[in-house]
This record gives sequence, structure tokens and C-alpha cells, in this order.
Amino acid sequence: MHEHSSNIVYTALSITSFIFTMMLLIEYINVITKGSWQTKISHSKYGQYLLGVFLGVIPGCLGAYTVVSLFSHKVVSFGALVATMVATSGDEAFIMLSLFPEKAILLFLFLAVIGFLSGIITDYFVKKTNVNFNIHEHKFEVHKDEECPCFSFTEIKKQLKNITFQRTLLIGLFVILIGIQINIFISHTEWDWINITLLISALFGLFVVTTVPNHFLEKHLWEHVLKRHLLKIFLWTLGTLVAIHFLESVFDVTQWVGSNLWVVLIIAVLVGMIPESGPHLIFVTLFVSGAIPFAILMASSIVQDGHGAIPLLALSKKSFIILKIVNLVIGFSVGAIGLLIL
Repeated sequence: MHEHSSNIVYTALSITSFIFTMMLLIEYINVITKGSWQTKISHSKYGQYLLGVFLGVIPGCLGAYTVVSLFSHKVVSFGALVATMVATSGDEAFIMLSLFPEKAILLFLFLAVIGFLSGIITDYFVKKTNVNFNIHEHKFEVHKDEECPCFSFTEIKKQLKNITFQRTLLIGLFVILIGIQINIFISHTEWDWINITLLISALFGLFVVTTVPNHFLEKHLWEHVLKRHLLKIFLWTLGTLVAIHFLESVFDVTQWVGSNLWVVLIIAVLVGMIPESGPHLIFVTLFVSGAIPFAILMASSIVQDGHGAIPLLALSKKSFIILKIVNLVIGFSVGAIGLLIL
């Protein structure tokens, strides 16, 4: 029980720290370019969909977290977010690549195409219905005549000599994150590309909070990112993971799986609504054993997005609900077409 609790807290901290670093990176680039980069991306709808599916098909949830951060700042559209979540398969992507690499790559290509088309169609209906996703408070803040936070050894020495409370806390936070990843490596426990990504992102975060001017650190990182979002994202992530763990401990999802393919399809898309990677493994296992066809595996992959959408709960619960409903409709439709043409 204690081990499970530790794993849940560690997972929540890992998700939160990566989201925080991504938001920090986006803020950093935004100020350096004075907002010009987000204007270019936001004006290129097809570019957003391509970026979304590219980040989505990358195994794991880190690409999905990045797009959630971009969406929360209104850099990419809701359609681009849908495209990403359709394309992503969460942590199961690693398992599928190891069990059936050729079919897994084919699946990822199908998901990318479906995600791209889904993004276009979703934005068309969003524009027609004029949906408000309630994310106004997460827009970027770009101050006129703001200095670029460039690297200056003289300024860094001055800032560290007269270090502020905010900078001390943020440096300490990233030092702890780096220490955790190094400790995992030294202790010879599981060390994979996710740990490497977290370490690299934490090192980048340490560089930023050590070198940027006080104004950027206090107004953008402290006021905008940390105080507004960090605690909320962590609590929602932790709460969701605890709730899912509790449900899985008292309810055996595998008992839902029957011999009727249409029933299994409905079960697959409903289970995909759970913001967790684990339940999707049922359908990966069933596909490997030959019990279900490729169409149901694809439907399950479309609806489920691993932990990718959990941070969206903290940023916009309305967006999360609409996203999952849209994914369910797309997943069921694709699965049903697949079963009909079998």
C-alpha cells in the first residue's frame, strides 16, 4: 500500500514538474521572441495539426502535456489538441512497439492521419458553434519594451549575490528534481527515456531560473506560471491518480470483456475515457492473443490518451469533458467502420 502511494505521488510530481518546465520554456521563448512565434503558429492551422500529431505519436505522454500547455495559452486551437490526443497512445506505445512493432507503426500512422483530419473537422464545428473553453486567464503576458532574458555573466553574478526569495525557491526546486533523477540512475532502478527527458528538462529549468533577469523570473515564472498553475495542476493530477487507483482496486475492468465484438468495442471506448494508461493494456493484450481485431485496438487507442489529458482538468474542466466526448465519438466511429468492413 505504501509503495503504491509513493508511486502515485512520484507520478503526480513527475507530471507536474514536466508541465511546469514546459510552461517555463514556452514563457521563455515567448518573451525572447516578443510573442512573434505564437503568432506564426496560431495563424497556421495546418501547422498546428501537424505539430499536434507529431507530438502525439511520440511514445509516452510528454508530447501531449506540451500541447496541453500550448492550448492553455491559446497558442494552438482545440482542434490541434484533439489531433494530439487522437494520435497519442500513452505509455502503451512502448509495449505495442515491443510486442508487434510493424503493426504498431501502422497503427501510429493511422492515428496520425485520423488525428489530423479530426483536428480540422473539430475546429470547423468549434467555429460554427462558437464554443467558449473558459481559458481566458491563461493567455501569455507580453510587456512592451521588455528586455530579452539573454545570458549575461555580469548580471547573473549580481542576481545571485543579491538573490531573491523567488529565485532561491525555484533554484532549489530544480536542484531537487535533478537530484531525484540522478538518484534513480545511481540506485540502478528503472532508467528510461522518460527519466532522461525529465532530467534534461530540469537542467534547462535550472539554467533559466538562474540566468533570467528578476523581472522575467518574478512576473512570468513566479506570478504567471508557479502561483497560478503549479499547485492546482499537482492537486488535480494527484487526486485523479488516487481516484483511478481506488477504482481499479475495487473493480476488475477485465470482467467487462465479452465475446461479442460490438460489446467489446463499446467497452473499449468507454474504458478509453479513463485518463490513465493501464486499462488500455487489456485491449493490447487481447489483440496480441488474437481475441479482438485491429479496429477495436485502434478505437481504444484513439479514445485513450494515457495521463496526457489530466493536466487539462486543472486548466479547463469544460475542455477536458468536451475533448473526451469528441475522442469517444471519433473512436467509436472508426472502430464501427472497421468492424463493418471486416
